[in-house]
Amino acid sequence: MIRRLLNRVFGPKKNRHGAKPLALTASQHSLRPQAISPCALRVIKTLQENGFQAYVVGGAVRDLLLQKSPKDFDVATNATPEQIRRLIRRSRIIGRRFQIIHVPCHDEIVEVTTFRGHAPHDHHSQTDEHGRLTRDNVFGSLEEDAARRDFTANALFYDPVHNILLDYFSGTKDIAARRLVMIGDPVQRFREDPVRLLRAIRFSAKLGFTLDAALIGPLRELSNLLSPIPESRLFDELLKLLVSGQARSCLELLHQFGLHPHLLPHLDTLWANPDQRHFITLALDNTDERLRDKKPVSPGFLLAALFWPPVQTLWQARQAQGEPLYPALFGAMETVLDAQRKTLPIPHRFDGTMKEIWSLQPRFEQRSGQRPSRLLEHPRFRAGYDFLLLRSASGNAPPELGVWWKTFLEADPDTRPSLLVQEIRKPRSRRRRTP
Repeated sequence: MIRRLLNRVFGPKKNRHGAKPLALTASQHSLRPQAISPCALRVIKTLQENGFQAYVVGGAVRDLLLQKSPKDFDVATNATPEQIRRLIRRSRIIGRRFQIIHVPCHDEIVEVTTFRGHAPHDHHSQTDEHGRLTRDNVFGSLEEDAARRDFTANALFYDPVHNILLDYFSGTKDIAARRLVMIGDPVQRFREDPVRLLRAIRFSAKLGFTLDAALIGPLRELSNLLSPIPESRLFDELLKLLVSGQARSCLELLHQFGLHPHLLPHLDTLWANPDQRHFITLALDNTDERLRDKKPVSPGFLLAALFWPPVQTLWQARQAQGEPLYPALFGAMETVLDAQRKTLPIPHRFDGTMKEIWSLQPRFEQRSGQRPSRLLEHPRFRAGYDFLLLRSASGNAPPELGVWWKTFLEADPDTRPSLLVQEIRKPRSRRRRTP
């Protein structure tokens, strides 16, 4: 009965490459309905009970096949946003260019999208001079939606109601081989959406997949396509790289393929200086470790680490020229951030955090009187303190400074006065009175 159902529903259809989808039953794949979030499962059941197709798609299916815990569960369906909204309580339509549905359930939000189709026949009117798609927000069929996805590992559709996995482009084989393969011609697909260059880097590093040979050349040769991409979208991709759980590998691949000038142009200098590279890799590794331990991470903190070496270098140079400590530091901050703004501006919500962390660093050297206790009350103390520990661990700051602050922070209030460093004051020179 199941075989007849599969043949009736999936058998006669082909994708645009002429291949039938591979419909894997429960005995042929490792997925189980129990692994799907209850909210996503309810959404799929509701849509199917009302005559629509509905599947868990994309990264969730891929991660489950890799025996990883998905961050979220996305659903794709042939129901339109309005039809979904009428069927599912508390759902809301999001977006203008291509509407999607958000379904809130307790502590998660299930994102539901309508199958996307191909651009109309007047394809050239939908692209710019680089081949980038500018108008492609049209609804389509399941087969078209599969063909539109970027990598084979992301083009899998799982029906948890019938426990059937649809594989249009041998994605299951590529996942088993831990290989990242583009659907279609890589050059054309990168030109359609150049952000796929960065997604290829992120997926390769995050999943530990080798890059398919067909991707290597285009990754090296098409970096100029990132230039016209909106800054907000590029910054979002940068954050995804940094909080992927494999931040160091992501930046190493960015540098290897020459994609970093569009995101972090100073990466060349960081990588060429052993001390600076050690500091940065320690910060990236610490972030990855926190993510593995399910601890929160601060993008502002990580960005502060990435830009600290040029800030510190310029700060020291300005002081050497006779500029006072804090004006030199603030001037160095602005100079470095101004240089970054010419390539990819950092939003104010992050550069404000970065500046606060940086400006606290000189205060940690003041360990006498009431200054350490007052510093404990600063709203950014914890971030500044963690930054100091990172500096001390990497040799960017004296190790004993980090040890002192750790001891001071853990001591009870009665013991702290005994830990204070006695300030050595220079004797004041007395002016001679003129007779």
